[in-house]
Amino acid sequence: MPLHGPEFAADPAATYQALREHGPVAPVELAPGVPATLVVGYTAALDVLRNPSAFPRDPRRWQAKMPPDSPVLPMMMYRPNCLFTDGAQHARLRAVVTDSLARVDGNALRAYVEQTADRLIARFSRDGEADLLGQYAQLLPLMMFNHLYGCPPELGDRLVAAMRSIFDMVEPEKANAELTQCMLELVALKRGHPDQDMPSWMMAHPARLTDEELIHQLILLMGAGTEPEQNLIANGIRLLLSDDRFAGDLSGGSMPVEEALDEVLWTDPPMANYSASYPVEDTDFAGVRLPAAEPVVISFAAANNDPVLAGQQRSGNRAHLAWSAGVHSCPAQQPARLIASVAMEKILDALPDMRLAVPVDQLVWRPGPFHRALTALPVRFTPVAVPVHPDESPGETRWNVQPTPPSSNPLPPHPLPSAPPPSTPPPFTPPPSTPSSSTPPAVTSTASPRPSPHEGRRRWWSSLVRFVRGR
Repeated sequence: MPLHGPEFAADPAATYQALREHGPVAPVELAPGVPATLVVGYTAALDVLRNPSAFPRDPRRWQAKMPPDSPVLPMMMYRPNCLFTDGAQHARLRAVVTDSLARVDGNALRAYVEQTADRLIARFSRDGEADLLGQYAQLLPLMMFNHLYGCPPELGDRLVAAMRSIFDMVEPEKANAELTQCMLELVALKRGHPDQDMPSWMMAHPARLTDEELIHQLILLMGAGTEPEQNLIANGIRLLLSDDRFAGDLSGGSMPVEEALDEVLWTDPPMANYSASYPVEDTDFAGVRLPAAEPVVISFAAANNDPVLAGQQRSGNRAHLAWSAGVHSCPAQQPARLIASVAMEKILDALPDMRLAVPVDQLVWRPGPFHRALTALPVRFTPVAVPVHPDESPGETRWNVQPTPPSSNPLPPHPLPSAPPPSTPPPFTPPPSTPSSSTPPAVTSTASPRPSPHEGRRRWWSSLVRFVRGR
């Protein structure tokens, strides 16, 4: 069954229900001519996710058989990051991510999200109507990543436009090349001017990432932190405005945001189908023969809604698979949830009579096998003036995500809030055996390594671009 096209996007639950007739795993097509096995059972999904020795993440044997212009390649092709590696290499790369994330001060991050949300809401609050996807849910994660990455806004704009095209499988080869070029520019900027931001911290980590590894870690974090985050925010607001279970609480002055987030993560996770693995050899699994090196994709959406889980209490229940599971579970669950919950709280507080501008069944979903994403979220509300944060200049123009860099900077640069690191961090030592999912306790604060000579870096950039484009 196809996991692409408008029919699947409009009603993926019907596809998952039909696939369950095959059992916990079923044959699907990710894109025209791209077969895969989809895991739709909750227990089967956990069995795959918790067994990386039998189901490793490296796609290169499969990738070698794929045409270079395949629309799924930018999402599934090998990159030297912690998503597509296993064992000691995965542990080393993941430690860089978790240690760097540990340096972000959660309280300061919450305050920055609140300020950013207020400033975005102030731009449309007097209009009485808005597209909360394009004007709010999409922009807020972008601004947060510009902040976390110490990224110039015009570069961040290009990054998110490229990432969106990859998720939608629109000119994916071109989008992948643009994404790589943007990361090359960001790494060059941070090599020359390190600061209190994620790229600089990752450069300074004792694991001593190469530029190639650094670029692909940054691509992974950007992909996981912008597109899925905007979908989590938008899908959560949609649920709060359309589901009677929550609407009653809203009219009474309560904002059950955490309950809505739990419900969305169970029923409509922002990443619906992903986490592909590739069996080392032909494998009998759940009554099906899985061919070696062919993709086995986890359906987080289908597994979360497995009928065997019917009747479970979902509010406060974090046993869903929206963040994956095992050693490859999302390392940024807490900040991702914090950003989404604050975004939802701020918009509901500022516009308490907000309502959908169209019936919920007329909202349109973007096609694609991997995400659960709206094309727009139109709402109406009573016009109101929301105070603008004093850091924002009165003459600013609106900032929209577009391929062409905008002419104005919506946010002045701020230093990234950082938890104080220890004075002498221990060196990183990869574990001798299969790593656990625990996070190394130490954070990093060593000085950034000196940049490599200009000519050598230029030659390496050219070779990296050729590598990422499959040449």
